[in-house]
Amino acid sequence: MNRYLIALFMLFAFIAYTNPAHAQAKVLTEATPAAGGFSVARLARLDSGMNAWVKQKWVNGSAVLIARHGKIVFYKAHGYNDAVTKAPLDKTGIFRIASQTKAVTVTAVMMLWEEGKFSLDDPVSKFIPTYANEKVLANFNAKDTTYTTVRANRPVTIRDLLTHTSGIGYPAIGTPAENALYAKANLTGGVGTKAQTLGDAMSRLGSVPLFFQPGTAWKYGLNMDVLGYLVEKWSGMTLEEFFTKRIFNPLGMKDTYFNVPASKGPRLVNFFMGDSTGTIKKTPYTFGGALDMNFPLQKTKYFSGGGGLCSTLYDYAILLQMFLNKGEYNGVRLLAPNTVRMITENQIGDLHPTLGENAAHNKFGFGFFITSEDGSRFGPSQAGTYSWGGVFSTSYWVDPKEDMVVLIYRQMWGPYVANTDKAFGPLVYQALND
Repeated sequence: MNRYLIALFMLFAFIAYTNPAHAQAKVLTEATPAAGGFSVARLARLDSGMNAWVKQKWVNGSAVLIARHGKIVFYKAHGYNDAVTKAPLDKTGIFRIASQTKAVTVTAVMMLWEEGKFSLDDPVSKFIPTYANEKVLANFNAKDTTYTTVRANRPVTIRDLLTHTSGIGYPAIGTPAENALYAKANLTGGVGTKAQTLGDAMSRLGSVPLFFQPGTAWKYGLNMDVLGYLVEKWSGMTLEEFFTKRIFNPLGMKDTYFNVPASKGPRLVNFFMGDSTGTIKKTPYTFGGALDMNFPLQKTKYFSGGGGLCSTLYDYAILLQMFLNKGEYNGVRLLAPNTVRMITENQIGDLHPTLGENAAHNKFGFGFFITSEDGSRFGPSQAGTYSWGGVFSTSYWVDPKEDMVVLIYRQMWGPYVANTDKAFGPLVYQALND
C-alpha cells in the first residue's frame, strides 16, 4: 500500500512538473549552456564574433543575454566603454533603451484593460477631449506649412494606438509634413524632453491632423506616448509611479528607470559615434547637439511611454520572461495568459508594418513586431517570434517555439552597427543543440 501511494505521489509530481502551468513559473537562473540545450563549442562562436566586431571597428562593444527554458546560457559583454582607458563594457551596465519602453507601456495598458478601465475599441476622445472630431491631412504646403484637411472617417481607438494604425506620426523622423506640423505644436519624440509634461504634450497632439484615415495603414508614431498619458489618467498615478509600483518592483526589476539615481550614475554606459573610416568616438550629444546623452541623470517629469526608460540586460530579460511565461514571473502575475496571446499575435490583419527586417512579410501585435509564417523563411527565428528595439542600438526578441529570450545591447550609432545585427541572429541559433 505504501509503495502504491509513493508511486501515485511521484506520478502526480511528474504531471505537475510537466504541466504547462509549471512552465509559466520559470525564473531566470544562470546555468551551463547544455542546461538550455546549447552547444558549448558552437556558443563560443558568439564570443569570437563579438570580439571580431570590436576589432573590425563595427562597434565599440556589445552586451548579450540569452535565456532558454528559463536558463541564462550566455550573459557577457565584449569591447570597451571608454576608448581612452579601454575600460571594458560591463554586462550589468545601465543602457538607454529608448523604444523598448513601449513594451512596458503595453504591459501597463493591458493590466488596466484587465481591470475594466476601458475597452480596446473605445475612442481616445472618451478620455482626452482634444481627440474629438479629428481631421486627416489632405494637402501640405512646405513653403509656409499651411495645410488642408478632411474629416476622419471614424475616431481613433485604443486599439489603433496599440497597433500604430491611428494615423499619428513621429516628430523629427517622419515626413516633411509630420516634422513641420509637430514642430509647430512643440511636440517631441519624448526622450530628454524638458519644460513640459506628457499630459500637456499629448493633449496638444490631439489637435494636429492625422496622416491617414484611422485603421487603414501602419505608421510608427507617438501612439505609445498617448497610451502613457492614458495610463496616468486611468490609474491616477504618473507613468513613472505606475511602472515602478505595479511592474518593476513586483517583478524585481531593480535597475530600470526614467530617472537614473545619482548613486547608479557611474553605471550608465557611454554613447559612441562611428564613421566610415572606422573611427569610433565617445560623444556627449546626439541629434546635432540637441540631445544631451546624460539625460537619464537630469531629472525629468516628462515620462515618455514611447521612449524614456533606461535598463539593464538582466532587468529587461525579466520583463520578456514574464511574457514568455504567459504573464507571470516569480509568483507574480501581471497579465492573464490570453492577454499575452492577444498582445503577441497579428493585430493588423492584411496590413504590414513599415519598420523591421523584411517588414513586408511580417505582422504587428500590440507594441511588438511579429514574425509570420511567411517572414520566418528569411531568418532563423521561428514564426510567432516577437521583437522590437531602441534607437540607441538595443534590441531583443522572444521565440516562444524555442522557449527563448535574446537581447543584444549597444550604445552607438555608425555605418557598421547593422552588420552586428545581421551576424548576431545566426550565431545564436546555430548554437542550439536540440
